Amino acid sequence: SQKKQNMKKTIVALALTLTGANLFGQDLTSKKGEAYLPEAGDWGLGIDATPFLQYGGNFFGKTSTNSAPTFNFLGGYQTITGKYFVDASKAYRGALRIGIGSNTDRNMVTDRTTTLSAANFPSVDPMKENTWKHSTTNIGLSGGMEFRKGKTRLQGYYGGEAAIFFGSSKDVFTYGNALNTGTTNPVGVTSADSFLGANNIQSVPSQGSIGSGRVLERKNGSSFSFGLRGFVGVEYFIWPKISLGGEFGWGLGITSLGKSTTTIESIGNKGGTNNDEIGTTTVTGSKGGVFSLDTDNSNSFCGPSGSIRLNFHF
Repeated sequence: SQKKQNMKKTIVALALTLTGANLFGQDLTSKKGEAYLPEAGDWGLGIDATPFLQYGGNFFGKTSTNSAPTFNFLGGYQTITGKYFVDASKAYRGALRIGIGSNTDRNMVTDRTTTLSAANFPSVDPMKENTWKHSTTNIGLSGGMEFRKGKTRLQGYYGGEAAIFFGSSKDVFTYGNALNTGTTNPVGVTSADSFLGANNIQSVPSQGSIGSGRVLERKNGSSFSFGLRGFVGVEYFIWPKISLGGEFGWGLGITSLGKSTTTIESIGNKGGTNNDEIGTTTVTGSKGGVFSLDTDNSNSFCGPSGSIRLNFHF
């Protein structure tokens, strides 16, 4: 299969890289006098090595569609991962993400409060604007100590670290056509107010509602995660201050998921009368949580582990 072929190419690329590096022997300085191993005061930056290994494998496999490699984060939590070396055998390590963003989508819709007439041709129908503002917050932070062992370019390391991660998102919708229950040009909830992918037109879980409602505000449940882990890994310095390596980890992970709240407006009957009214209701979601005490994986916000990484030291 294609997946197996890609894996074979990755292994071949890694083997060729390490074999080529071995031609220089196990001297800890290059022919130019550059130190292979990190020293006191050096900084380190780690990225996902997979795109580079795949590129090398495809290059030697003469794949015509070989794409240039890119810098990728080490895990799905998109934290920048780095180290600071106190000395050759000890380093502080940490990861950081501070993400705050928002985007606004706008749709122009027909003014449904105006009576349209063919006599107005060729004038353009009057329009109003709907807006959808989506905002997100993602904050991640980890810190720990790493202890290193080895007298050659093959280095082992171990240590421990702790991490926290917070995430939340919110949607706010405004509609140019206000709901109207009048007999002249009434304005109800229709698919014309829908935003693609927003799910802002939905059923209303209340008695007496007529049809669907439209979302005014949606606060998705925030998440808070805490992790504490030990790790062990290995890396080989293929060039001065540049290494390939990976690690495994084991520890505690706790995630708390908060309640979501969705405010919806709709048209319905109150008290069993035949008079339509405009009403607003708030729907609250349930809380959730995750607890684990286990080995972690490449999606660990505290790690990650189980993936080949490319490390730069400077």
